[in-house]
Amino acid sequence: MPSNDPLDRAAELIAGADALLVCAGAGMGVDSGLPDFRGNEGFWRAYPPYARLGLSFAALADPQHFAEDPELAWGFYGHRLQLYRETEPHDGFDMLRQWGTRKPLAVLTSNVDGQFAKAGFPLVTEVHGSIHHLQCVKPCEPDIWPVDDLQVSIDEDMRARVPLPECRHCGALARPNILMFGDFDWISHRSDLQLRELTEWRRAHPRPVVLELGAGTAVPTVRRYAELASAANGALIRINPRDPEIRHDRGISLPYGALETLTALHARLGIQ
Repeated sequence: MPSNDPLDRAAELIAGADALLVCAGAGMGVDSGLPDFRGNEGFWRAYPPYARLGLSFAALADPQHFAEDPELAWGFYGHRLQLYRETEPHDGFDMLRQWGTRKPLAVLTSNVDGQFAKAGFPLVTEVHGSIHHLQCVKPCEPDIWPVDDLQVSIDEDMRARVPLPECRHCGALARPNILMFGDFDWISHRSDLQLRELTEWRRAHPRPVVLELGAGTAVPTVRRYAELASAANGALIRINPRDPEIRHDRGISLPYGALETLTALHARLGIQ
């Protein structure tokens, strides 16, 4: 007799899947200790200097700061770069990677933290770019390059100290290769290539079970992609403690955090 427990049903769906597509938003990183930027209060708890200035996440994630106040811009992104470097992916990443040894698995994420790459996933699409790559602020060339061992010194007011990162072609200011709000200068070809590779993967696996993790509604890129990718068979598992609803009941809603849910599913799948 089929179980009415949604976790049991989700585990059965995963076990019977021909392929798995993981679609992850910011909620995936919270269990690794990364700050929750949902709403000004959460953002300001993580960054008190910006609370004093009344600057929201959206206000700081504006590429115009690199032209008007580069020390402010690189204070924010330089701190995040170091934070993401020091953060280790939580155990849920390893569980997913183990599932991927048993059946084809691909990842699409709006996160710029590089956690999936760090955890060793072979096929990752970073639709908003990566903080671990740079580009020219102008840009003078359509080039993207890794940050390597770049260190940005930050003062107590969260402002970057000079020297600031420079373009390796023209010597002008460099910026992270991240899609920011109202960003017309983001160089997208790295993410575009990843997206083409994911499209090829989906052609080979047209009916995957889609596992959506921590993807919010404020910037719904990941949620929309997950819904479209699962439209053929309705095989969407949405894991989200705040916004778990699924339209027209086309899938399984799990209103919990990423790590606790992955742990529960991993146990049900019986993977050692």
